[in-house]
Amino acid sequence: MLFLISPAKSLDYDTPPHIAEHTKPLFTHQSSQLMEVLKTKTPQQVSTLMRLSDKLAGLNVARYQAWSPRFTAKNSKQAVLAFNGDVYDGLSAKTLSEQQLVWAQAHLCILSGLYGVLRPLDWMQPYRLEMGTTLATEHGKNLYQFWGSKIAGYLNERAAADTSPVVVNLASEEYFKAVDRKALKPRVVTCVFEEYKAGKYKIISFMAKRARGLMVRYAIEKKLVAVKKLENFDAEGYRFEASVSEPDRLVFRRRQAA
Repeated sequence: MLFLISPAKSLDYDTPPHIAEHTKPLFTHQSSQLMEVLKTKTPQQVSTLMRLSDKLAGLNVARYQAWSPRFTAKNSKQAVLAFNGDVYDGLSAKTLSEQQLVWAQAHLCILSGLYGVLRPLDWMQPYRLEMGTTLATEHGKNLYQFWGSKIAGYLNERAAADTSPVVVNLASEEYFKAVDRKALKPRVVTCVFEEYKAGKYKIISFMAKRARGLMVRYAIEKKLVAVKKLENFDAEGYRFEASVSEPDRLVFRRRQAA
């Protein structure tokens, strides 16, 4: 199985990585093309384009100017250790062993507006470019058109080694839209996480994000390679609900946070 997650807006480049092993991003040519466009933007343009405060816009313009197609230990950090949001709180990659991170490298992909797809140990330079950004390039008016079927093509290559290839979608709608479903060959299984509130079950965004990270953590710890095994996920009070699930839509619920 191949697990997909979204990136995070917050980054941590202050904490030193606890492992040295790393790989280089796969789509550096495309990332460089995007950076050529981003480097022409003023702070005001970035602020408007990404709906950022002046301070954040200035920070990211500086990041664009500093970005280089050469990745080094000084300007980069392993992606799964650099992202710092709700999903990554649940995943807690900083507490995974090197052996566990190597397993994750073979089974986890992080979708990215700038990098397309990142493996956990890919070196990543700091950036801000959400997949839904309407950044115009020679390939179209937004990043979905820029990436086209490239991400799906890569996932097809990764899944080709499996006899029954499955993509487990733990990404947000914004990011999974970047995967061309017509071009994608593996079966897709989506996991949904719901909370009991005001008399009914509903998806609460920040809790669902953390749960996605917890699910990836669970898969890494158990070295899961079969969809059926996902049903045993029980971190922080979640339980699989067969009555509201479908073969390709697994629903996990909890009445209160553990």
